[in-house]
Amino acid sequence: MKGAVLFSLMCVAAGAVVRAAEVLRPRGVPLSKASFYDPSRDFSCLDGSGTIPFSYVNDDYCDCQDGSDEPGTAACPNGFFHCTNAGHSPLTLPSSRVNDGVCDCCDASDEYASSANCVDVCRELGRAAREEAVKRREERLRGFQLRQAMIEDGHKRKKEAEGKIEDLKKEKEEADTLRTEKEDLKKAAEEPEKEALEKYRAAESEKKAQEQAQQKEKDEAEAREAFAHLDNNGDGVLTKEEMMSRQTFDTNRDGQVSEEEAKFYLQQEDTMSLETFIGTGWAMMRPVYLMDKRMFTPPSTTPPPQPEEELTPPPPVFDEEISRYVNSRANWDLLADDGGDDAEDYDLPDEYAEGDSKEDDDEEDEGDAPKEEEEDPKYDEETQKLVDAANEAREQFDEADRRVRDLTRELRTLEETQGKDYGPEEEFRVLEGNCYDFTDREYTYRLCPFDKATQKPKSGHGETRLGQWGEWTGPEGDKYSRMLYSNGQACWNGPTRSADVHISCGTENKLIGVSEPNRCEYVFLFSSPAVCTKPEEELSEETTHAHTEL
Repeated sequence: MKGAVLFSLMCVAAGAVVRAAEVLRPRGVPLSKASFYDPSRDFSCLDGSGTIPFSYVNDDYCDCQDGSDEPGTAACPNGFFHCTNAGHSPLTLPSSRVNDGVCDCCDASDEYASSANCVDVCRELGRAAREEAVKRREERLRGFQLRQAMIEDGHKRKKEAEGKIEDLKKEKEEADTLRTEKEDLKKAAEEPEKEALEKYRAAESEKKAQEQAQQKEKDEAEAREAFAHLDNNGDGVLTKEEMMSRQTFDTNRDGQVSEEEAKFYLQQEDTMSLETFIGTGWAMMRPVYLMDKRMFTPPSTTPPPQPEEELTPPPPVFDEEISRYVNSRANWDLLADDGGDDAEDYDLPDEYAEGDSKEDDDEEDEGDAPKEEEEDPKYDEETQKLVDAANEAREQFDEADRRVRDLTRELRTLEETQGKDYGPEEEFRVLEGNCYDFTDREYTYRLCPFDKATQKPKSGHGETRLGQWGEWTGPEGDKYSRMLYSNGQACWNGPTRSADVHISCGTENKLIGVSEPNRCEYVFLFSSPAVCTKPEEELSEETTHAHTEL
């Protein structure tokens, strides 16, 4: 009973103190500055610019240069009005908003002399703010707990990567040793192979030289034959008049060979010797000469083929399809002898391909399967064994070399990963390897932490690289709140693209917004538990404000 009475007396005393403070404080003065406003003595401007009677305070006339004598009126353009806002958060406003008809303070203290119908809603707003603060605190606490899990997972992955690097180093050492062994075996197998193949290479070179000589001789003979044909008077010199007598060289097909056309083939000369013709002239004339030659078909002594329906049918032992083939084949042979091209137009049965003979057909009818001619072996048996052994040694070396390169690449990737800054406690490591998308009306943006940032139109066209992972760019004391992705694709007639990633506390890793405040400079908003810190007693601070301003 005595305790309850004592508590009641304390509350009454506290109320009396509060009321006394409210009486001593002029309107618009925060409690922290109440001591400067003592009605028992003259008021000194807070900037020291002068001293005035206390009765001049809040008289709606600006006496002090800093406006400190008019905290509760709009007389001074540089003054400030303080809202107590009991039950909610206090607020300081420019004095120009006092009595302007707009309710700025939730306790309505800024509109004491205006016609605005302002009411005190601080307690309702304070209650809603405290509920929101509780919600934020719970979310922050949940994010902090998730951050602890991310830290644990990050350390685990780092340790696993370190162990894998050690294993890869050992495996690479073994692979290097095996590669060296296989390389020695390859060299040992290639040496006898090289010696054995020398004689074949020499023979092939000689054969190739012979073939080239034969071809050259053939081409020269062809050129001589053509020269003799074009040299009408046989004097060993080809003249433009002789060229003009040949319709072959009527390039524009106007019915005659002009002097210009003739000299074109004579390399702008009036004559051409046999030596020049063989060396360079024939190469220019050959296409049109041979084409024109093929157009001429000498008279054939073979009687013209009869229409298909008039051909004498073959013996009845052939079925209808073979009968058509025989008749068509006979027709085709006649056309082929005449140099005609129409033979190709005949539709022969597949089993009677071009070049087959009736004897071949009979052999197949008798059940003898056609045998493919076996190619002669390229090398003798001993040389072939050496070649096979060298090929096998090369394959084994290639496999060992490929294994070393794969291990080297994997090891380099892991070491580069280990060199990245994943935060002071490895909390961001779990983000690598994942990508997060955000879609607006036009584009789909993608953030792949520690890799790249991209943009892709919703219409489905190609992807644009906005930047590659660069560095942490947060301010001092909060370094891991921002990421920079730089060196993206260049804008047309502009800078290279870049993405500045702002990270905020959230209960999930999520890309929540993208904007382009400046040309080719993008801002990504990313939420993650990785930046959630342990929440402070935010409610106690608000309660302190409320009690202080009471």
